[in-house]
Amino acid sequence: MIKLCTALNRVQILSLEHIIPIGLALIIAVTLIRYARTISSESQQRLIHYIAIFISVSVIAFHIYCALTTNYNITTDLPLYLCSLLGILIPIFTYYRKYWMFEILVFWVIAGTIQGVITPDIAEGFPSLDYFRYWIVHLGLLTVIFYSIFVLQLKPKFKSVFKSFLALQVYVIVMIVINYSLDANYFYLNRKPESASVLDYLGDWPYYIIVAQLIIIPLFSIIYIPFYISEVKKKSLSK
Repeated sequence: MIKLCTALNRVQILSLEHIIPIGLALIIAVTLIRYARTISSESQQRLIHYIAIFISVSVIAFHIYCALTTNYNITTDLPLYLCSLLGILIPIFTYYRKYWMFEILVFWVIAGTIQGVITPDIAEGFPSLDYFRYWIVHLGLLTVIFYSIFVLQLKPKFKSVFKSFLALQVYVIVMIVINYSLDANYFYLNRKPESASVLDYLGDWPYYIIVAQLIIIPLFSIIYIPFYISEVKKKSLSK
């Protein structure tokens, strides 16, 4: 991610810079979902696609601006971290609306993005471009996924847990190759982020990578539990 300032200006956990965007996004998402339920199916799909395009354009524009105006470094600044990459690619999902894409994204976004929301890794606070880019991506991706769940009525299956895990391994392998080629640290495979994160509780390198891999399927399974409970209740009511 683009380092546009010193570590002293990093967004602190539970600061107003942390809490306010989350609160605003929650209000916007709930309002959006309620409104979407009052419009036609075609309009619902068009609305979420426009939101996805906004997220993607925000990420691309941010990186173009930084490449032109800052000391852009391909070893640290390319949008290859999972959330940034998903931010660019999310319009593909909202346009084609393939179920297998949802199966992968629902776990990637909820597991990865919520971690980023709880422990933000933002180099420069409000009102920097990096600050807005970070929250647009993380909170925007969550909005797209919850919109897909509550408006488009998409639900993962238990086998989706394993599909998403296997897809993540493909991403990890690609990042290992890129990191080796560029001497980079994308997806934090070579070292932990500078700011506080859940990786701090998983040991030093390379143990935190191994531990993270071991807890991915249990974590994805926990995310699946509400969907499982909802399906069980639905079946019991239909009897």
